[in-house]
Amino acid sequence: MSEMPFTAVVTGASSGIGRDIALRMLDRGWRVIGLSWQPHDIVHADFVPVAVDLLDEAATTRVAQDLSGRYAVSHVVHCAGLIWPNLLEDVKPEEIDGLTRLHVTSPMILSQAFVPKMRDAGFGRIVFISSRAAMGVASRTAYSATKAAVHGMARTWAHELGPHGITVNVVAPGPILTDNFWGIIPKDSERQQKIADQLPVRRLGTVEDVTRAVMFFADEAAGYVTGQVLFVCGGSSLGGLSL
Repeated sequence: MSEMPFTAVVTGASSGIGRDIALRMLDRGWRVIGLSWQPHDIVHADFVPVAVDLLDEAATTRVAQDLSGRYAVSHVVHCAGLIWPNLLEDVKPEEIDGLTRLHVTSPMILSQAFVPKMRDAGFGRIVFISSRAAMGVASRTAYSATKAAVHGMARTWAHELGPHGITVNVVAPGPILTDNFWGIIPKDSERQQKIADQLPVRRLGTVEDVTRAVMFFADEAAGYVTGQVLFVCGGSSLGGLSL
């Protein structure tokens, strides 16, 4: 299979990591369908913007069914995510429910719609953007729990889909300079620098760091790698990081 027929669905493609992934795929000549509830600013002949709230299961299902009828999707990259930080005593059940819908249920609905044509083609790539926080970070109950669930789901799908030429992998970033990060850590603050200083590489990550890992898993030649979690975290998964 050549690269030209590839059609990738990238969630969260309106900003940050998802946007950078979409741009790199477009650079390779792929068609990219960007799913987001926010407006997209990518202008490209092969970019298809789709507005959808992935917290809404019914809306996600409608979009998945529509796209699966119109395209033979070869790649799914689930990048959309929210954090909703709270210490244990303040966590609300609806936060667990909401982030489960966003991080776990919505990519399941999308993949269920697109996998049949991947099976027919004997090729597919599914990549989840998880987080180093799946290993545990204070104030991240809902976020850590649902990102950790992604790891188990990906490994299960890797077993099921591997015989059909479909790989399923996870990229788990550590602290990355995005609006999500700056929504919690003030931009260019002393606290931001303190986090960087704790990392073995002594810097915070960029969206490009994450995109390179995603593009490895997405590559046609990466068919012998599946069910893996790759931490792109500057060494923060080694322990000792305090946000």
